[in-house]
Amino acid sequence: MDKEKIEQAVRLFLEGIGEDAEREGLFETPGRIANMCEELFAGMNKDAGEHLSRTFTCENNEIVIEKDIAFYSVCEHHLLPFYGKVHIGYIPDGKVVGISKLARTVEVYARRAQIQEKLTFEIADAIMDYLKPKGVIVMIEAEHMCMSMRGIKKPGAVTVTVTCRGCFEDDSYLKDRFFDIIKMN
Repeated sequence: MDKEKIEQAVRLFLEGIGEDAEREGLFETPGRIANMCEELFAGMNKDAGEHLSRTFTCENNEIVIEKDIAFYSVCEHHLLPFYGKVHIGYIPDGKVVGISKLARTVEVYARRAQIQEKLTFEIADAIMDYLKPKGVIVMIEAEHMCMSMRGIKKPGAVTVTVTCRGCFEDDSYLKDRFFDIIKMN
């Protein structure tokens, strides 16, 4: 990440909106934004395999669900945040992964300029590629600030995306079971 370029861009942006980038309240803002970008886009050069490649043998062939994984991402269209919860279900095929690794996988992909639809299938594809389960389902519920605070201005609207791989694609019983479980408190 080129923090110097980010700082230059922020100074130009501030000048572009009519601000004085040298005034006391804004003088350190370009550096703050550069540091923030380092955190918000930390997934840019990371690979989910770093987290999903450490598996454990397990004869379980029942659904494994990790729900309510909080995430924050940045919309690639407006560079505004979108945030919410990710729910992941998979049917192991002899291997499981530590439960924190699913949340870490979400972070790898969420920490990029992104659209929710792509985030959903990237998570599902990574789990299929590395765990080789019988199937995976990923559901994301998110509020987009580009829709809440600008444009249509509809705060509280939630976008839901779902993607299925493997046995979840055609098995309505498995899908229904997943949705029933994620509705539970």
